[in-house]
Amino acid sequence: MSRAILRYIRLSPTKARLIAREIQGMNAELALATLEFTPNKAAKVIYKVIASAIANGNYDAQNVIIKSCRVDAGPVLRRMTPKARGRGAPIRKPTSHVIVEVSEAKEDKVKKGKVK
Repeated sequence: MSRAILRYIRLSPTKARLIAREIQGMNAELALATLEFTPNKAAKVIYKVIASAIANGNYDAQNVIIKSCRVDAGPVLRRMTPKARGRGAPIRKPTSHVIVEVSEAKEDKVKKGKVK
C-alpha cells in the first residue's frame, strides 16, 4: 500500500469530494482514464495525486485499486470586498488536502470498474 498527499490546494473541499467519491474502489487505470476526460478542476488535481501514489509504490496502474481517496478541508483564506456606505463583505477562499491510498489488487476480485 502506498499513499500520496497534496496539501493546501486552492479548491473547495465540497466540490472535490464529488469527484473523490466516484473513483473510490476503482481500478487505478480506469480511474485515471475517467478523470482525464472529466471537465473539472478537482479531476485534474486528483488525477495527479493518484499518479503520484502509484509511482510512490512502484506499481503498475493495471494491478492497483484505489483503496481510499479522501478530501479534507484546509485553512480558509479570508478576504473582504467593498460594499456600499463604506462597509465590507467577507469572501471565503477555501483550501483542501487530498489524500489517496492505493494497494495491489488480487486478480480474482477485480472486475470491470469497482472491486466486489
